[in-house]
Amino acid sequence: MARVKICGVTRLADGEAAVEHGAWAIGLNHSPASKRFVTPDVAAEIGAALKRQCEVVGVFVNATLDEVTFAADNASLSMLQLHGEEGPEFCEEAARRTGCKVIKAIRVRDSGDVQAAEVFRTDYHLFDAHRPGEPGGTGERFDWGLVARRRSSVPMILAGGLRPDNVAEAMATVRAYAIDVASGVESEPGIKDPVLLEELFAALKVPA
Repeated sequence: MARVKICGVTRLADGEAAVEHGAWAIGLNHSPASKRFVTPDVAAEIGAALKRQCEVVGVFVNATLDEVTFAADNASLSMLQLHGEEGPEFCEEAARRTGCKVIKAIRVRDSGDVQAAEVFRTDYHLFDAHRPGEPGGTGERFDWGLVARRRSSVPMILAGGLRPDNVAEAMATVRAYAIDVASGVESEPGIKDPVLLEELFAALKVPA
């Protein structure tokens, strides 16, 4: 089965459900502007409970290094997902300060965006749909063909509009290292739907 990151987790019960289904990672959004923002106290609770069961990923949008470092320690993060305008040097310094692996998120409009990701020698590249003014979590998909042809030594995480009814097709098309799902398994932003979670993982166990 494909590796799955369930992003935008705001409740411990949802994180636990994701892990029970076999999630590789969960994402905790530290951007106050996000509909899936978690407070430091909640992030700490979820991270402490799940840190030995899956990768705990902190999602940031143009945070400062001090903010990232605090959150990494507070929420027991093992990975940082940088979704803003952070440059390669920021990514490197964030990794150095925290000891976390780094996922650099790229919003894709065309093949040039995919190629531009190569300046980031992070642990992973995450490719998401581009919507002006929205750093991610839009629920929209992009042309998977743009990343299906990608050649890179950096493992790829595919995001953007993934749902139980299209994840198998996505994995067959792109062959990503992992997929990232947020809105596709929600009843409302930040609240995961147990039926959709179950359907997502079931879909990924069936050969496309």
